[in-house]
Amino acid sequence: MANKKPATALNLATEKPALMTLLAPVMIIAFLSFSLLKPDYAGELFNRMRDFITSQLSWYYISLMNFYLIFVLSLALSKYGKVRLGRDHERPEFSNFSWLSMLFGAGIGIGILFWSIAEPLTHFQNNPFMGEAAALSPEAAQIAMRLTIFHWGLHGWALYASVALILAYFAYRKDLPLTISASLYPILGDRIYGPIGKAADLLAVLGTVFGVATSLGLGAQQMNAGLSTLIGIEVNTSTQIILIIGISVIATLSALTGVNRGIRILSELNMQLTGVILALFLIFGPTLYLLSSFAGNIVDYIVNLPRLGTWVNTDSSDQWQGWWTIFYWGWWIAWSPFCGIFIARISRGRTIREFVFGVLLTPSLLTIFWITVFGNTAFHIELSGDGGIVDAVNTETTSALFTTINLMAMGKLMALITASICTLMLITYFVTSADSATLVICTLVTGGNQNPSALTRIFWGSSIGAVAAVLLFSGGLSALQTASIVTALPFSVILLLATYGLCKSLYQEQMDSDTVPAATGEAH
Repeated sequence: MANKKPATALNLATEKPALMTLLAPVMIIAFLSFSLLKPDYAGELFNRMRDFITSQLSWYYISLMNFYLIFVLSLALSKYGKVRLGRDHERPEFSNFSWLSMLFGAGIGIGILFWSIAEPLTHFQNNPFMGEAAALSPEAAQIAMRLTIFHWGLHGWALYASVALILAYFAYRKDLPLTISASLYPILGDRIYGPIGKAADLLAVLGTVFGVATSLGLGAQQMNAGLSTLIGIEVNTSTQIILIIGISVIATLSALTGVNRGIRILSELNMQLTGVILALFLIFGPTLYLLSSFAGNIVDYIVNLPRLGTWVNTDSSDQWQGWWTIFYWGWWIAWSPFCGIFIARISRGRTIREFVFGVLLTPSLLTIFWITVFGNTAFHIELSGDGGIVDAVNTETTSALFTTINLMAMGKLMALITASICTLMLITYFVTSADSATLVICTLVTGGNQNPSALTRIFWGSSIGAVAAVLLFSGGLSALQTASIVTALPFSVILLLATYGLCKSLYQEQMDSDTVPAATGEAH
């Protein structure tokens, strides 16, 4: 792609994207209507779609995630690492703390609160890598931590970094709209403003809606468990839907204030609350055991990463990989348009190398530390204490976190305070995920407008909550998982094309910069 902006881009980018404005809401409303009118059939259909993908396309999802980990690291370490996401003189808009807080909060906040104890305690009982290790043994605990960290570690953040990098490069260095379709300019040219480009953006919108709805559904379930622990609210779908509605209203109001106010402030609050809760677990938990486990988990994860990353289960009767690894890879892919656009929006002015290592390493290390503190605390109670967390996980997955808190040696008052903080974190992470997603979707449906109208923000803020509520109503956790896996598939094709577009444009930019000095020298 030439360095010069296409002559038609400015006008075309500011035209009202009527197709997206109308088609995206129609498709969301059609889905909601179908799921509400035919909940049983919808649930059965979701299961069939999930089973097909996990049985026939596991290899594709696994290959894709490995590719992006290798790709983004290679790009950062190459000569292109010095390229700035913006003009050469530009510098980052946000401080490192604000930047890291926003990308972490938007990226995985709710999900890691839900799974940081429930997942390792589930793998603790059964997984394909157990081998000779007995279930519920110290060896099984280490394998369980390894698998959990694998699902939340470098692969996922590499995908986020890749998508965000592509978007930021074309938006801030090539002056194209901040949309998925803009990354296809090296391939399609001005046709990105036509039906093909709009189709790419539509897939990104659907992926964002269903990916974020999955997290909000999980968050509502766990929030319900927290409120049940604190004030005795009944745990059921109706309560969870009410919670989704209430928090969606707050998230929409936050989205109306924009990135620099509501979203930034809430993201920084998330990080502060995260620091407090991790400190409480370290102080009242097995401190030395947790610190040593953190170092051990990092080494264990890195050593086993090649094996975990390339393993494909050929046993069609074993659903473990589909229910776990493929679900996670689909979830990460479904979230990538949302997180990619949001991370790109807050990353202008950073070099590719600085950007990649910031997005890839810092959140990954924090994630490993978080999973270690929560997960290994639970294992310490199971292996060295009175136990009870495995039974809680098997009875009600959402109760794992609060059961662990109650079983820690911190007294009733501190347990109540810790549970209250965790519940507040669920709310704030819920809000930051939803309001960030709202802004991203509005940006996509308005053709790259980073300041969409209030009405547009209200509609899409409400829509995300509505989809989460309907998915819970029509199929619970299974429907939530299916939504992520299915919507990830078509978007992944767009992502591969966008990656080619980035490589082509970077190469062309390098060729142009090498040619200019030579021409200048010849003139002299």
